[in-house]
Amino acid sequence: MFPENPVIAIIGTGAMGGVYAGLFAEAGKQVIAIDTWAEHIDTITQQGLHLSGISGDRMIANITASTDIGVAKDADVFVIATKASGVGAAAEAIAKMARPEALILTIQNGLGAADRIAQYMPTDQVLVGVAEGFGASIVKPGHIHHNNMRQIRIGEISGGITPRLQALEALWQKAGFKATAYADINQLIWEKYICNVMLSAPCTVFDCAVGELFAQPEWRDIALNTMLEAYRIGVAKGINFSFDDPVAYATAFAEGIPAASPSMRLDHQAKRRSEIDAINGMVSVLGKEMDIPTPYNQVLSAEVRRREDAF
Repeated sequence: MFPENPVIAIIGTGAMGGVYAGLFAEAGKQVIAIDTWAEHIDTITQQGLHLSGISGDRMIANITASTDIGVAKDADVFVIATKASGVGAAAEAIAKMARPEALILTIQNGLGAADRIAQYMPTDQVLVGVAEGFGASIVKPGHIHHNNMRQIRIGEISGGITPRLQALEALWQKAGFKATAYADINQLIWEKYICNVMLSAPCTVFDCAVGELFAQPEWRDIALNTMLEAYRIGVAKGINFSFDDPVAYATAFAEGIPAASPSMRLDHQAKRRSEIDAINGMVSVLGKEMDIPTPYNQVLSAEVRRREDAF
């Protein structure tokens, strides 16, 4: 039975995780924020979480913050909000302490999060989410800003609508998120994924915002071709896309966020390694497995990795 007032652990309290932690805490939930960045955690502990952006500018004090994931052992809901590279370590730690009735919800860019979790635990406790249109970023330790908060979509790995999925949907909605439970979450994951592919590596390589990318015809053509490579793989895998024209769909998505910079570009500006392997790099991996050419993603991924090797 899903508890009426669940304890929520946010594992990875960076840009997106910080928004989750802040809004859940404001809704009166007991929130445990876990992150490996000690300065960030210390600031939240001493001063509170500074959350700014479309939801307002304020300090949120009622958050338990720690670098020790063991503090979250009694959580009812674990939200894994790390970057893709951190999912495995988070899952390994959660597997050692989570109670059998606890739920794990993983929300990442790219593909493969559920597979990474499955290496450390059975996935019967695991659900998958997709976050879209937040434009979140870390201003400084303890301060998260977000430009929007369009949608949180959640679903069971195996599909269908279940009571626990509906309970999670209600939990997010009561905290002010526009959250929706979906019977086919893989459709939503892939529809976001092809847009991430289209924008992440191209905006990083050309060092531009989304609107600037689409304002240059050659850059726009490259971006759309990276997307089409991912789309063709999705079709071959049997993904039930909700549209027939991927170019029109992806273009409309980009036109709605002209000032946005993908997290991959922000990572490079901060001299951090990105999620290239889970986004554009995964297109090439799947393409090789399925004998589908992916030259655009292969070249862009190689260039992103070349730059990261120089950090």
